[in-house]
Amino acid sequence: MKVALVHEWLTIIGGSENVFKEIASLFPDADIYTLVAQPETIQKLGLQNHRVTTSFIQSLPFAKTRYRTYLPLFPLAVEQFDLASYDLIISSSHAVAKGVLTHSGQVHVCYCHSPIRYAWDLHHQYLKAAGLQTGVKGMLAKLILHRIRTWDIISVNRVDYFIANSKYIGKRIKKLYNRESEVIYPNVATEDFGMVTDKDDYYFTCSRFVPYKNIDLIVQAFAGMPDKKLFVIGDGPDFNRVKKLAAPNTILLGYKPFNELKQYLSKAKAFVFAAEEDFGILPVEAQACGTPVIAYGKGGALETVVENVTGIFFKEPNVESIQKAVKYFDNNDKIFDPKVIAEHAAQFSTARFKQQFSSFLENINTIKNT
Repeated sequence: MKVALVHEWLTIIGGSENVFKEIASLFPDADIYTLVAQPETIQKLGLQNHRVTTSFIQSLPFAKTRYRTYLPLFPLAVEQFDLASYDLIISSSHAVAKGVLTHSGQVHVCYCHSPIRYAWDLHHQYLKAAGLQTGVKGMLAKLILHRIRTWDIISVNRVDYFIANSKYIGKRIKKLYNRESEVIYPNVATEDFGMVTDKDDYYFTCSRFVPYKNIDLIVQAFAGMPDKKLFVIGDGPDFNRVKKLAAPNTILLGYKPFNELKQYLSKAKAFVFAAEEDFGILPVEAQACGTPVIAYGKGGALETVVENVTGIFFKEPNVESIQKAVKYFDNNDKIFDPKVIAEHAAQFSTARFKQQFSSFLENINTIKNT
């Protein structure tokens, strides 16, 4: 069976890239198609033995670092990949990868990390953050996103089977695409995190500093709780703005390598998470360390955190709600057992992901040959 794997871009390594890496490991002879790629990223992901084909966007000015500026060209670019000779196509999609052209003799499985967030549920938030709510540029941005949405719906019928990375995303696939999906949670390298029972007296959060991660809310919440210490790892466009909000009890560490991040994560009394994520890998990594999670009670966190067993939820994404949750945790932290928390996180392991993904494909093959 000839297999093609499709992913939006291979320029940075995030959660979706780590999922794609494990999918690719199941098909060592598969060819890879992506809009833009960086050789060092391909090397770090261990994909150098695959034949990698990029789109025409790869040759455009500054495309390797500013590829998102070519958003209007993404649908056209992904449709230029000639996949006619493949039996099985697996797309790992959070934007346009699912839109590759296929024919009736092929099977196309899409592992959907999310429908295009900036075109759908975060449409207004992204426009606001980019200052594109009004004016000529704003009108152009809205027109582009409108056309992306139209294309996104049209391309749904190119997929035979959807896999959602959470029940939360499964509901969005049903709402936006009117398609059913199988839920297979992403792989988390839980084996890379050792359980630590002896915790230090500080809270911890880690994220890219972008608006929807709500790092500013966490920092403001701790500014109003001077008796509690918060460490923050991460960088991004909002770093300087958030830094101005930080009180002396909050230490912004910027970017740190994995080993340092793991140390802070494993020794924290709790990990604070304020984003509405599709799945959320960091809360699972925290739990793999035996560290309880204080999370916004919406999105994927509801599927990975067990209330009053591996963590607690706050109900609203605001300063007061976060403060209330932290104070509740402080008064009840003895109920959380690091061993129980780490055992819960183990169900999201890489081995589990590969087994479930392989079983799904075997079931498809069985149905096809019946």
